Amino acid sequence: MTRLIDVENLTLQFDTDEGRITAVDNVSFHVEAGEVMGLVGESGSGKSVTAKALMRLNASNAHYSPQTRVTLHLQDGPVEVMDLKGAKELKVVRGGAISMIFQEPMASFAPAITIGDQMVEQLLIHTDMNKAQCKELSIEMLDRVGISDAAQRFGQYAFELSGGMRQRAMIAMALSTKPKLLIADEPTTALDVTIQAQVIDLMKDLVAEFQMGIIFITHDLGVIAQTADKVAVMYLGRLVEQGPVRDVIRNPAHPYTRGLINALPDLEDLDKPLEPIPGDIPSPLERPSGCVFNTRCAARIGAICEREVPQFTRVSKGHLAACHLYDQKGEGK
Repeated sequence: MTRLIDVENLTLQFDTDEGRITAVDNVSFHVEAGEVMGLVGESGSGKSVTAKALMRLNASNAHYSPQTRVTLHLQDGPVEVMDLKGAKELKVVRGGAISMIFQEPMASFAPAITIGDQMVEQLLIHTDMNKAQCKELSIEMLDRVGISDAAQRFGQYAFELSGGMRQRAMIAMALSTKPKLLIADEPTTALDVTIQAQVIDLMKDLVAEFQMGIIFITHDLGVIAQTADKVAVMYLGRLVEQGPVRDVIRNPAHPYTRGLINALPDLEDLDKPLEPIPGDIPSPLERPSGCVFNTRCAARIGAICEREVPQFTRVSKGHLAACHLYDQKGEGK
């Protein structure tokens, strides 16, 4: 596979009325062309903030550490995203080489502008096509994502479409610029299970056809199991486990990952009670020292968990966990 994006030591803080808070702490990962990476964790874990950082879409009160590097590998050479300045330079990652699908399309489509006009506008910004060519490509993309009567839908408003159709229109809009990387931020959360399955199948087909990379953000491990090649588990702004999706789900090494999996309903034993992770995710203003999960961890092994930040150790080939339960060889203590 060809390396598409490298994220190294991503650390992001925000200035607030209560002081500067850390939202993402020393996160590193990479995505290959034609690969789907799942990014999972509870609400408040920092998943969406991490994704927006790749496009520099976070608010103006955001501060990136000097050690942060985001390198996008394009045909013309690598692009250092953190070095880009101004809207003109950032066009390469904002709708150009990177596109993003948001959780709720109604919050992304302008309600008083037709779907087609919005698709044409972004193509005029990011391509050299004329208006007629942009319209033709937009209708073609609406058709390719499974929207019936695409030419008619092109002239409709977002509120005239069903939830599943709006989500498909958002995917069509994101794909029309032929991005190298697609960021899908919980794109199936608001959909019923039938439409959810259709969207997942569609994204798989698009990866195979366009050889793009996808970062799929969700809190649903069931969706990740069906969609992703590898998974990264995030808690309170830190990655705590990452590896091939089957290895991580079948053999979760970090107590947090095990907690997420244990909280899923067991369809083979409907009487089995759910096992939620005890407690709540702390506020970034009250970030625990040492391992960020130590305040909720049933497997905590002592003061070391409160004192030292665990480093990633190898559990198996490509499977890493940041937990004091593992020694430097990745063997459980």
